[in-house]
Amino acid sequence: MKDAFDTVVVGAGPAGLMAAIAAAGKNAKVLLLEKMEKPARKLRITGKGRCNITNSRQEDEFLTNIFPDSRFFKPAFKNFSNTDLVKFLNGTGLDTVEERGGRIFPASQRSWDVAETLVKEAEKKATVLCRAKVVKLFVEQNRVNGLCYEHHGQQINISARAVIVATGGLAYPLTGSTGDGYEWARRAGHEIVSPRPSLTGLELADYEPIRFGLKNIELSLLVDGGTVQKEFGEMEFTEYGIDGPVVLKISRNAVNAVSENKKTAVRINFKPALNRQQLLNRIDREILSPPNGQVADLLRKMLPSPLITPFIKKTKISATGKLPELKYSDRENIINGLSSMQYAVSGFRSFNEAIVTAGGVSLQEINPKTMCSKLIDNLFFAGEIINLDANTGGYNLQIAFSTGWMAGINAGKL
Repeated sequence: MKDAFDTVVVGAGPAGLMAAIAAAGKNAKVLLLEKMEKPARKLRITGKGRCNITNSRQEDEFLTNIFPDSRFFKPAFKNFSNTDLVKFLNGTGLDTVEERGGRIFPASQRSWDVAETLVKEAEKKATVLCRAKVVKLFVEQNRVNGLCYEHHGQQINISARAVIVATGGLAYPLTGSTGDGYEWARRAGHEIVSPRPSLTGLELADYEPIRFGLKNIELSLLVDGGTVQKEFGEMEFTEYGIDGPVVLKISRNAVNAVSENKKTAVRINFKPALNRQQLLNRIDREILSPPNGQVADLLRKMLPSPLITPFIKKTKISATGKLPELKYSDRENIINGLSSMQYAVSGFRSFNEAIVTAGGVSLQEINPKTMCSKLIDNLFFAGEIINLDANTGGYNLQIAFSTGWMAGINAGKL
């Protein structure tokens, strides 16, 4: 082996950077390897360039947003919580602000500042090497002895007391998240729970493309005819279907259902503040004023104009019909369309557009109190490569920071 390090961290995203910082804090000689030309590429664009670092919610409520097993994440969160993260970042000189829903952002509103802060902290204590692609882990007798990486056309072998794999998942592959770590974990004997996109848009069948955003709607997810999830908030119609905050919230369950070939649909309530009788009363009032109005005139008072034509086609009502002549069946179709417009979910957006990856290294094969493999004595995992993901709102980055810190602290002790 050419060089010897106490801890080698593979992947310089938020989990890897935090792992390197934590391991170096235990006086370990740390090498952080990143295959891209710059560390934290995905972090630099996260949150549409603003970076929702974490969420201020208390532990119990925070953990309800973690999947598939929040109990696994609990030790890491206790060891390095959302308040610990904010204190750490503030201590480096990065100010933070709290916004609606407990979401924490950098005061500068720039993801780049978060990335640069973490990179600078890592470079103070560890050797950070970019354009260094790991090609192999050397595993013998349930231990990692070192690894081989390519740098400037040369293959270099190094030894290590501990290796932390923080290579991310498959979301945003152009930033370097191409699933490299899954294969290394698999070769070391680990089970990989099938990776799939999460926090992603949904594609709809029998859908006429429009582009329009809506607030204060209710979106329900139906699987095999039963309602499995219901969310309230903002949504966007897109060229392929739907996206936006409430869609991202249901996307995990929707992707799972579609992947399992279950009958999957969404139901949109455009008027969740009004019950069926209130909608009926509203329509009756509009029928009387003006008396010669058309159905389209009624809809213009109840829906944004870009939605009227698609609504008419979906409900199969006559737009030019006179309101006083409105049939009972058409009135029912309007009420049903406003309160329970339903579309079949035909698919979901790919890893190129998904915010995070669901699936990854099985939780059953990782010690939640150390992030160390239960199969390989000195192999650790952190971040999105693990089968942990979460809702939007800062939870996914906290998973990365907490598991990275836990892995780094324990790897640095070896």
